[in-house]
Amino acid sequence: PHLGLATNQTGPWCLQVSVPDGLFLSLGLVSLVENVLVVIAITKNRNLHSPMYSFICCLALSDLMVSISLVLETAIILLLEAGALVTRAALVQQLDNVIDVLICGSMVSSLCFLGVIAIDRYISIFYALRYHSIVTLPRARRAIVGIWVASIFFSTLFITYYNHTAVLICLVTFFLAMLALMAILYVHMLTRAYQHAQGIAQLQKRQGSTRQGFCLKGAATLTIILGIFFLCWGPFFLHLTLIVLCPQHPTCSCIFKNFNLYLVLIIF
Repeated sequence: PHLGLATNQTGPWCLQVSVPDGLFLSLGLVSLVENVLVVIAITKNRNLHSPMYSFICCLALSDLMVSISLVLETAIILLLEAGALVTRAALVQQLDNVIDVLICGSMVSSLCFLGVIAIDRYISIFYALRYHSIVTLPRARRAIVGIWVASIFFSTLFITYYNHTAVLICLVTFFLAMLALMAILYVHMLTRAYQHAQGIAQLQKRQGSTRQGFCLKGAATLTIILGIFFLCWGPFFLHLTLIVLCPQHPTCSCIFKNFNLYLVLIIF
């Protein structure tokens, strides 16, 4: 509700994609079940009690919190609109603020853990022999606690001062920094793996076919990873950017109308 600004100045050409409440609930519940299964699988299997899987488990917990928060918010809105839930406006506002903090904190922590997983994989490739001495469980736990504390702290500030331009600029900058970090690390990892495959191919005298096949597979995988990340998260942060750049422009106002669609993409 805080981010749907200036949507009353659009022209007749504006295309608004209607997102049914049932779709919100369905995607949220599917995401919830998927992430619960990931958390259970990692916690139950002792072979997965390593730093890498700890980061993956925390990523699943972050996404789980996003799903729970959005499903809870949608359910409350539906109950209020149907008259099945009657309460004071002040209480509704406080509950909305709490849910917004959870959603914002979960999104920030989710992006952080995506970045940490990329760093972990980078270290495992470029410092393979020292990986287990660099990425230890105590260090991983400290990093996890730090991310959770920072995410809740900054999300509380973001929701409290949501109408300040600096807050939106910080969020957009954070997203671009995570995107750049992931792109640089994964491209570097792809380059190193390509060089390694090229060396093996030269030894086996099959340089041409192996090099081309690996290059295509690696490029396709990298494109899928970063492409889906950008397509699902990009529209939401584009929305935030346009609030700063052109809050009253008709074209920007048209984009603001599809805010729920951007949330669906994040859940996806």
